[in-house]
Amino acid sequence: MLPYKSLIQVDRDAAITLYIQVCNSFISLITNGTLQPSDLLPSSRILAELIGINRNTVKLAYEELISQGWAESIERKGVFVLSSLPVLSKTKLPEADKNKIPQEAFVWTNNFKTSVPSKNLQKNILTIDDGFPDVRLAPIDQLMREYRSISRKFYGKNFLKYGSSKGSEHLRESICNYLSNTRGLVVSPENILITKGSQMGIYLAAQLLLQPADHIAVGISNYSCADETFRQTGANLLRIPVDDNGMDIDHLEECLQHKTIKAVYIIPHHHCPTTVTMSMERRLKLLKLAKEYRFAIIEDDYDFDFHYDNKPYVPLASIDHNQNVIYIGSVTKTFAPALRIGFMAGPPAFVQAAASLRELIDRQGDTVLEEAFALMFDNGEMDRYFRKSLKIYKQRRNVFCELLKAEFSEEISFKMPEGGLAVWSTFDQKIDLVKMSEAALKKGLFIDDGIFYKNESFSTNGLRMGFASLEENEMAEALKILKTIIR
Repeated sequence: MLPYKSLIQVDRDAAITLYIQVCNSFISLITNGTLQPSDLLPSSRILAELIGINRNTVKLAYEELISQGWAESIERKGVFVLSSLPVLSKTKLPEADKNKIPQEAFVWTNNFKTSVPSKNLQKNILTIDDGFPDVRLAPIDQLMREYRSISRKFYGKNFLKYGSSKGSEHLRESICNYLSNTRGLVVSPENILITKGSQMGIYLAAQLLLQPADHIAVGISNYSCADETFRQTGANLLRIPVDDNGMDIDHLEECLQHKTIKAVYIIPHHHCPTTVTMSMERRLKLLKLAKEYRFAIIEDDYDFDFHYDNKPYVPLASIDHNQNVIYIGSVTKTFAPALRIGFMAGPPAFVQAAASLRELIDRQGDTVLEEAFALMFDNGEMDRYFRKSLKIYKQRRNVFCELLKAEFSEEISFKMPEGGLAVWSTFDQKIDLVKMSEAALKKGLFIDDGIFYKNESFSTNGLRMGFASLEENEMAEALKILKTIIR
């Protein structure tokens, strides 16, 4: 007989009843090959004595095994593993051979072997991030109050049902008003799709626009996740230089003369990673080329709201009279990263197709949350938050840049950004950013290692240093730790 005393362990404090624990133990023994079809199980009396439980509990466990089709009872003989079950070989323990390549249980395609894992910034540690908003400033209490109020009301119960994959109609209307008031972009709710942040918008646009071997123009320096999204479609990335005035549209024009381009991806405000802003002259020329060569423009305007020294340029979508632009924005990047609310604006047919595709990967968003955000836009709370945070972030940008200039003039070069939430910082070549990041973490500071910003055409020894989520005393502390490491 098998050593059931050690094989079947029960926990009297567990939430799962004892007989289910015993039943599950037998299922495991059957599925791992320890028990084979037609094997006799111990009598209820013997098993009860071995594992120290009531005999009736064992009987209940056997009844459950029989009802689930794992065992059968034969009169005057006992309970047996069901004879018709397939024979399973006994599970072997993995061999302790470090050099042996583990064999997959099934064949699948892994296109993400070289992907850089995302960073977990939810740990309570001093952080110089990539350029994210300070969640301490966001009016979360007001948002949650609206959320609770909606869920308690009679009509709010309807928002717990399936809704449109385009997102809350109320929020789409509020986004339309917001885009009109802040960007001069006049669209209707039919032109809007609510997404889970801007990344979903990039993915949906890529899937609809690109086929294998197509060409999409992107910056030599570019948002890495967008690059990877385009690669997953099988498209080729055509790298276009980026300077202080944004993407070089003259270079793009030269490429168009001998290559068919399906789309151009741009971040016109506060380009990622370098934070530069595209000039109006280049914006107008890009629109002209899009109309002439019939390509789409994916305009990722993720942090339009944070521009400090002057008014931001109007988006290309606002002056696009030929409907070449797919406009992508984010509430996530301006409010709180974990609250996944973004939007895509484009031609109605394109938006409807994107909504249909979205259903295949994510049926819909959190409608109650979307309704709560709609109310925040309607009652002016979002506008008050933007104005308040804009003032605070401008002050933090100024202080952060003053500290960098005063303390790191020999090690870090940078230009004060006109907007956005981060400073693009180029480090002296002698500084190994990976080792710097590791050393900083040991001293209680998280700072990126710069790998995320590199690609096959761009390998500057630099990284984005976010200032927005740091108060002035936190900046001083973080940069003090950094100074001790790189000197």
